[in-house]
Amino acid sequence: MPASDDHLIHLRDGRRLSYATFGDPAGAVVINAHGGLACRLDVASAHEAASAAGIRLISPDRPGVGRSDPHPGRTILDWAADVDEMLDQLDVGRFAAMGWSMGGQYAAALGFALPARVTRVAIVAGALPLDEPGVFAQLPFMDRAYTRLSQRAPWIARACFRSMSLAARVAPNVNGRLAARELGPADGSVIRAEGFAAFSAMMHEGLRQPRGVVEEYRAWMRPWGFRPEDLVVPVDVWAGTEDELVDREWPSELARRIPGAALHRCPGGHLVAHSHYPEIFERLNHGRQC
Repeated sequence: MPASDDHLIHLRDGRRLSYATFGDPAGAVVINAHGGLACRLDVASAHEAASAAGIRLISPDRPGVGRSDPHPGRTILDWAADVDEMLDQLDVGRFAAMGWSMGGQYAAALGFALPARVTRVAIVAGALPLDEPGVFAQLPFMDRAYTRLSQRAPWIARACFRSMSLAARVAPNVNGRLAARELGPADGSVIRAEGFAAFSAMMHEGLRQPRGVVEEYRAWMRPWGFRPEDLVVPVDVWAGTEDELVDREWPSELARRIPGAALHRCPGGHLVAHSHYPEIFERLNHGRQC
């Protein structure tokens, strides 16, 4: 993993927001919305591709994740307001957004809430709104289990996340091997190539606040506050043809419902972005030329 600077800013309500930066410090800004059970470090491996593309990749921890202070009861649009305030402090005007897995809905929220600032959005291995009929039942078993535990028995969910964090810290190689095996061949190859230690370090950091991870699972079940049909900024939907965690119909359904969205199905699993960062960044940069 390339060296990255970790930063903290203070929001108007007193909360601290943590973020990391990768890529070209003078480049065009892309905001990353990290995945679930992850944190600001989930795009560390994109450093070289972002540098080559002339992109300054800013990756914030959501509230209660990594080193960001919690914000109980938060919504997706609350996070968009946090990013808006962060970028004002960083003197950033327009930007593109990308979000992987659970982060897909947060990237979409930036496009909806800040259309005057957002040039383009990339949703990578993202989900449909989980409060819509039948969608939650299409999630993998473990995501459904963590969500229901977070809603109904948060003390059990916290214990699960605490145990996962401990395993990632004390046995990073074993933890990485288990993850590579459980996620399937395509994703396993990505984890092995990038290193078990790097994967486990990112996971440990993402789980450092078990209460915040519980809130992550509660928040993603709350209504988005908008529909996919309400997006007016250009959107690309990216999907791995070997993704074992996302329902195969979700990417095409998202692309159908978002006006003018482009669908990209690429070789890869749930970690499809790791093999296609150059193409994703090229499309995000394209939005600045339109």
